[in-house]
Amino acid sequence: MKILTAAEMREVDRRTVEAGIPGIVLMENAGHRVVEFLAERFAPLAGQRIVVLCGKGNNGGDGLVIARQLHTRFAPDSLHTVLLAEPGELKGDAAANFAMLLAAGGRVEREIPPAARAATLVVDALLGTGMTGAATGRMLEGIREINGGFPLATVVAVDLPSGMPSDSGEPAGEFAHADYTVTFTAPKVAHAMPPNCDHSGELIVCPIGSPPELYADAWLALLEPAMFRELLAPRQPSGHKGTYGHVLVVAGSRGKTGAAAMAGLAALRAGAGLVTVASAASAISEIASHAPELMTEPLPETESGSIALNANLATLALGKSVAAIGPGLGRAPQIAAMVQALCDTFEGPMVLDADALLGMGQGLGSRIRILTPHPGEMARLTGQTTSQIQADRIGAARTYATQHGVTVVLKGQRTAIAFPDGRVWINPTGTPAMGKGGSGDILTGMIAGMVAQFPERADQAVAAAVYLHGLAGQLGALALGDKCLVATDLLHYLSDAMEECADVPHRV
Repeated sequence: MKILTAAEMREVDRRTVEAGIPGIVLMENAGHRVVEFLAERFAPLAGQRIVVLCGKGNNGGDGLVIARQLHTRFAPDSLHTVLLAEPGELKGDAAANFAMLLAAGGRVEREIPPAARAATLVVDALLGTGMTGAATGRMLEGIREINGGFPLATVVAVDLPSGMPSDSGEPAGEFAHADYTVTFTAPKVAHAMPPNCDHSGELIVCPIGSPPELYADAWLALLEPAMFRELLAPRQPSGHKGTYGHVLVVAGSRGKTGAAAMAGLAALRAGAGLVTVASAASAISEIASHAPELMTEPLPETESGSIALNANLATLALGKSVAAIGPGLGRAPQIAAMVQALCDTFEGPMVLDADALLGMGQGLGSRIRILTPHPGEMARLTGQTTSQIQADRIGAARTYATQHGVTVVLKGQRTAIAFPDGRVWINPTGTPAMGKGGSGDILTGMIAGMVAQFPERADQAVAAAVYLHGLAGQLGALALGDKCLVATDLLHYLSDAMEECADVPHRV
């Protein structure tokens, strides 16, 4: 599902009007979609006490449409339409809808009356995507009223909670907190990125007449199962272990065997046909004890128990579909050279995580390279601070991906997947319950396992792994609770996540 910036949304609206759909029709459609949602979710509307708060712009115009339709179609027990602006400030389509509401017998108030405090529904139509900076004046007063003046009400925002900047996850000032947001044509950046997405409530995306081809080339998208569902189709009867790829996991060291085992197990659970875990010789027995399905390869090691530089990974990687490197490697001095050597020689896709990122040089070549940093690692890769990365997660991931020709999976709330061509997909799944050691190792293995099966569709494979990883966490947290979930639980709930996303339930 495409995500649009405010400028892109304005351009889509402009081109829609040029194509022959007048702006007043778009406004009518927008208001109608909100009323449809209200009627479906809060029936019977005739029994509701409703306040519609309107500003002076097009968002307020949408609110005036909503008020007229509520008045003429449902006649609720109590309807208060409050315009927090001078009527003379209304322009164009908003002014026309103000006149139509009055002509239909509706009443518009200039202040919130005491009787409205008992509202059961508040429709926030004060400010939309055209706002820049912090809300002030009567709009700020209206936002404060939404957040504290209606103790019994459910808040439904029109397009965007008022005061929330459309193009950022970071609030510029005070903004309305919505229980539901009905947006039009496509989600906006604020709907997708924290912390603003946490205050938009349930997001409902409604078409209002703009042809999808007008925004088909948008570079930002919200990840959804339809984007990778075909990868979850039942396998052909003739499939065998050689059909689904062979993953090489280079990971672990003395005392850090769990990371290697989890990455290997995750690659298998994601569907890879074969997985070989290569690690320091002294770590192999512990790694192998986690699952008999894992093949292992003991490597020369240093006195400290990390993989030695003479491990000859290039030879070991021959014939492998994907190489995943990093979990539990440690930060010994030789790690950087070992990682760089494998990047230089391995022709297939590589997934680089954890300690492999810290030792990675700048030369990654033109092959598929998938980096999975958390914000701290992304900060070290870019020379920025973690707070700078978190303030612009999309921009940080996209810039690094395009400059270095790699795919970046910037982990965290709303993981951002940035591709070398500038596209960015935002993942909506996940839970704070996954904030424990090992969750990243599971993701590394899942990405490698999915890419091994579908190397020609690596972008979809990465997306599937990220989405399913987060969804498995959500399902696990529902069953076990936020505190009790551990990383290996994700593998137990992965099949449920796959089934939820697939067209056809998995065969038993």
